[in-house]
Amino acid sequence: MTFFWDHLALIPVIAFFASVAVKGMVLAHLKTFNVKNMFGSGGMPSVHSSLVTSLTTAIGIKWGVGSDIFLVCLVFACIIIYDAINVRFEAGQHAKALNSLANSGEDWDFNENIGHLPREAFIGSCIGILTAILLLSF
Repeated sequence: MTFFWDHLALIPVIAFFASVAVKGMVLAHLKTFNVKNMFGSGGMPSVHSSLVTSLTTAIGIKWGVGSDIFLVCLVFACIIIYDAINVRFEAGQHAKALNSLANSGEDWDFNENIGHLPREAFIGSCIGILTAILLLSF
């Protein structure tokens, strides 16, 4: 057994920081790095997806994919990823439209980067799954 076997709560924390680090590297590569964007919503990879898939994977490994607790985690992971790709992405599109109206004299500044593209959620999910597998195998 590993240390993380008895401390599953640490796995999503590590996945969170791994995803934030990757997001920071992506932002630096795009020359748009700042700490606010690195810890903020939206962008590559999805930190939300990484967090929930790492927990779901860890629960699946420890208690099995047939367990009730895995099913609960899986359902919540699907809801969170769906929300990131669809609901929050659309809200970002609405913010973009409202901000363009602001050019007509209003003083608005809505956050446009709050959702994710499917590939951003996929990469975040991969980071989460790999984090859980790696931490529970050592």
